[in-house]
Amino acid sequence: MNLSIFTLLISSSIGLLLAATDYFHRGSPSIAAFIFIVTSIVCYFVLLNLFERFIYKRIRNVYKLIRNLKLDKGLKDALGEQITDDPIRDAEREVHDWAKQRISELDKLREQAKFRKEFLSNISHEFKTPLFATQGYVETLQDGLIDDNPDMAKNFLEKAARNLDRLSYLIQDLDEISKLEMGIISLTLENFDIVTLIKECIEDLEGKAEQHEIRIRYTGKLHHPIHVNGDRKRIQQVLINLLDNSIKYGKRGGTTTISIFSLFEQVLIEVTDNGVGIDEKNLPRVFERFFRTDASRSREVGGSGIGLAIVKHIIEAHEQNVNVRSTEGIGTTFGFTLEQPKHS
Repeated sequence: MNLSIFTLLISSSIGLLLAATDYFHRGSPSIAAFIFIVTSIVCYFVLLNLFERFIYKRIRNVYKLIRNLKLDKGLKDALGEQITDDPIRDAEREVHDWAKQRISELDKLREQAKFRKEFLSNISHEFKTPLFATQGYVETLQDGLIDDNPDMAKNFLEKAARNLDRLSYLIQDLDEISKLEMGIISLTLENFDIVTLIKECIEDLEGKAEQHEIRIRYTGKLHHPIHVNGDRKRIQQVLINLLDNSIKYGKRGGTTTISIFSLFEQVLIEVTDNGVGIDEKNLPRVFERFFRTDASRSREVGGSGIGLAIVKHIIEAHEQNVNVRSTEGIGTTFGFTLEQPKHS
């Protein structure tokens, strides 16, 4: 029904009402009543048809489009959507829910933008520190220090080498975590003894622990095997990172403890130190790349700053959980789970 037809019907209805009024004044109330009733019925159906076609159906279509956009479905799916008999209320509810969803998405985007800025700032600092230090040592050597003071020149070369090693570790770790995030590195799952692996990791880090006067101990029996299912090489990387972290931030004369707890279908491995601890407000961010609770001390003890991020990605790639709990001045515990073989 177009606008011209609708205008014609309204005009005709008004004419009939005027005619009914005229008959009533002439003394023919029955004819007037008949015309009035017919006109009312015609107007009712005309208005009903108008509301159904131009308002109600269009609101239903708007609601269908809103719902499908909200669900990220194609517009072609709108025609097959099932809705209730009150499309106006449905549309209002869907728009409200859609608005809340978009607000949440905007908040997440702002948070991600903030993290990106922090990441770029941190990685810039991490690269600049060893690069500028190495550049300074090399320029000093170029100015004739090798001939003037060979001993100091040797010391400068050693410092430059350490800074280049740090830069190399940083690049390797960045490459590693990028591959983990993109799923490029696949896991080689196997059944292995986690106790034997823990023993190997302790032996690998004994020298570094002695330098920091820290004792590493395993609370269980070294000759009592506990089998798990996972990528042995990757889990070794996790243990080395956690143990190395506990040594860096542990206090001299302290202890790093490794414990294993058998759960229903999993094994929980915990690495606990009695070091400086972490402020509770920083705990949710410890697995972020380059996040440091104490930037000055963290750079003093070295490391790339993304070891814990790598730990998180490796454990999550195993579809397992990693967690941390800590108290400032008392110590920190990092824990992760691994699947037990079904036959054990």
